[in-house]
Amino acid sequence: MEMIHTLALAVALAMDAFAVSIASGVALKTVNPRQTFRLAWHFGLFQAMMPVIGWSAGLTVRSHIEAYDHWVAFVLLAYVAQGMLRSAFKGEKNENEAKDPTKGVTMVMLSVATSIDALAVGLSLSMINVSIWTPALIIGLVAGIFTTVGLHLGKWIGNVSQLSRWAEMTGGIVLLGIGVNILREHGALPFF
Repeated sequence: MEMIHTLALAVALAMDAFAVSIASGVALKTVNPRQTFRLAWHFGLFQAMMPVIGWSAGLTVRSHIEAYDHWVAFVLLAYVAQGMLRSAFKGEKNENEAKDPTKGVTMVMLSVATSIDALAVGLSLSMINVSIWTPALIIGLVAGIFTTVGLHLGKWIGNVSQLSRWAEMTGGIVLLGIGVNILREHGALPFF
C-alpha cells in the first residue's frame, strides 16, 4: 500500500475522532493539557489497535477468499463509508455530554465508537495481503493529531454540527475512493 493511500485512509478514519473531539471541546469550554493528552492518547490507541484486530481476524479466512478478496475489501470499505455518509446527512450527534468526555467510561465508549470503522479497514487490508503494522501506526498517530486539533478547535467553533457533518462526509467519500482504487488495482474495473 502506497504511503499516500495510507495517509488518506488514516485521515478518513480520523474524521469521526475529529468530529467527536470538536464536540468534546465545545462541551468542555476550556481544555487543559491533561484532557488533551487523555483524549488524544485513547483515540489514537484505539484507532491503531482496531485495524490490527481486524487484520488478525482476516488472516484466518484469507486463503478461502483470495479469488474475490478485493471485492470483500471494497464492500467493507463501502459499508463503512455509507455509514459515515448516512450519519452525516442525518446529523445525529450527541453534542451535550453531561460529564467530562475525557474521563472514565465516557472516554472509553467514545474511543470504541470512533474507532470501530478501523476494525473493518484492518479486515480489508488482510484480504488484500497488506502488512498492518505501518498503516496501524500511521492511523493511530493521525487520529491522535486530529483529536488534539479538534479538541482545541472545539473551544472556538460554535457551529459544531455543521463541521461534524462535513468531516464525516469527507471521510466517507475518501473511504469509498480507496475502495474503488482497490478494485482498479486488481483489474476488477475494466473502464479504469
